[in-house]
Amino acid sequence: MKPYKIAVVGPIPKDTITTHRGEVITKYGCITHPTIALSKLLENTGTVYPITHIFKKDKNHILELFRPFKNIHTEGVFTDKDQGTIVELNFVDQNNRLEKQTANMHPITPNEVKPFLDVDCFVFVPITDYEIQLETLKFIKSNSNAQIIFDAHGPTTFVTENGERLRQFWKDKDEWLPYIDVLKMNLEESICSWIEDDYTSEELYDENNTAHLDDFAKYILEHGGKMLYVTLDSRGCMVYHQVNSNIQKEFVKSVKVENVVDTTGCGDSFAGGLAYGFTVHNNHIVAAQYANVLGAMRTQGKDFGVFKSLSDTEKILNEAYS
Repeated sequence: MKPYKIAVVGPIPKDTITTHRGEVITKYGCITHPTIALSKLLENTGTVYPITHIFKKDKNHILELFRPFKNIHTEGVFTDKDQGTIVELNFVDQNNRLEKQTANMHPITPNEVKPFLDVDCFVFVPITDYEIQLETLKFIKSNSNAQIIFDAHGPTTFVTENGERLRQFWKDKDEWLPYIDVLKMNLEESICSWIEDDYTSEELYDENNTAHLDDFAKYILEHGGKMLYVTLDSRGCMVYHQVNSNIQKEFVKSVKVENVVDTTGCGDSFAGGLAYGFTVHNNHIVAAQYANVLGAMRTQGKDFGVFKSLSDTEKILNEAYS
């Protein structure tokens, strides 16, 4: 069997997190979550390639973080620009947070993904709108057979001059959709990507505001997207795809957890689960199940020990979706 290869593209921010319980956690975040989770799932069957820009001063710390995982290859961890990411996250409740960003990663260019065009899957996990260039996705589509999974957190987020991270409408999504195979977002981001109506901040953060989803999904799938996943926090996720010109939707329930410690990185981990499910199983429901499992695992602690081996992960998955 040919070994699997997955590239995880986005920032490795140095995060300072104040949880909803008032605990302060400092760690490297974003693509570290799916990279390490995928490494454990692919321990004997594949390789994971993080692709990112970091500060030179962080290089040894980040390489040390990845060193225990022999199938994480770090030639895509670039320091030549000496331009990484620093983020502060202050949770006001379990799922919502105030965000501040004081340093910005250099964007990933086509030239930087060029050595990795033979991977099975690129999973893009940007946290702001400038980190991934559209030209990079176009380059991959023109030169690789890799599947592209894309998290919409990036284009629906911008950073002000004062470093505040705020929501914005994804106005140019039509230009991106033909180059995205699997689009992943949360409910809030779906509203920011659907500007048929004006939304108040109260509507934007209303977890029950799902009336737009069917029309939104139809639009996404008719304008180039092949698959849409919308996460619904602790409930699970909606999956939309097209079969013979008909829009199919399915709900995949979440994996229940007893005690939520820290939700930072849940969306990033979910994207990693999608990458595993599509790359190894080529099944959109199985991908959602792995995504939900990894998202649930991420809530269970402060470090990367929350992620499990393939056998342990499959045990959780089978219990949840028997």
